[in-house]
Amino acid sequence: MPWHTSGRYAFSPINVVSKKPYRGINTLCLWAAAQAKRYENGEWGTYNQWKDKGAQVRKGEKATTVVFWKWANTATESQDGEDTKSGSRLLFTRGYSVFNSHQVDGYAPKPEPEIPMLDRIERAEQFFRGIGADVRHGGNRAYYAPDGDFIQMPPFGAFHENVAYYSTLAHEHTHYTAKDNRCDRQLGKRFGDMAYAAEELVAELGAAFTLAHLGLSTGPREDHSQYINSWLKVLRADSKAIFTAASRAQHATDYLISHAGQSVQEEVAAA
Repeated sequence: MPWHTSGRYAFSPINVVSKKPYRGINTLCLWAAAQAKRYENGEWGTYNQWKDKGAQVRKGEKATTVVFWKWANTATESQDGEDTKSGSRLLFTRGYSVFNSHQVDGYAPKPEPEIPMLDRIERAEQFFRGIGADVRHGGNRAYYAPDGDFIQMPPFGAFHENVAYYSTLAHEHTHYTAKDNRCDRQLGKRFGDMAYAAEELVAELGAAFTLAHLGLSTGPREDHSQYINSWLKVLRADSKAIFTAASRAQHATDYLISHAGQSVQEEVAAA
């Protein structure tokens, strides 16, 4: 749950030196660590990065591992190893130990600007309108229809909370990206009979990533309960499934952000 903030990318963990957000599986790992240890700031860095910032990791503090991938014939590292394009078949995984700003002395995070919820909601409205998907309202079901290429949503007033509406809308928009002329997400070869459950996991992670980009905090919804058992089957059957799901979810979120409209992106990023 991305309840903590981290400056420009309001709810995404960022590197203290580069100021770039972590991606994919690293986002999940750092969110989990922050929630478990109740860190209220999303800035992370290696021991040496904090040292270069004039800060000192406190003795006894335990690091959180983030993972980067590197192809043998390049010098570039990526957080999305599964889909990195390269002529080489040799892919190396490299882990880094990072610490949160709450684990160091000598560093004071900048105060976070207070953004009223109404402003966040308005930005979310602009964001999803900018994508241009065919979104229809009515009935009591939320789904993406591949044959008709449209998203069906219950009326806004049917949701108990505003954020629940946008969480569901982000989930269905992630499904929307699966089409071959968008992200071309074909999970059947990778997951076989569990492809549907894997796609639902991708959609939920994509919703979390998208709302984090918009500065909205997601929470458990009642409809999650019907998916939990199938998600567990996927994760138990394949130890690498969470890496794949996180990578595909990140790519879906990247697609939505890139198609939301430049003016909206700039407004959200400046928040």
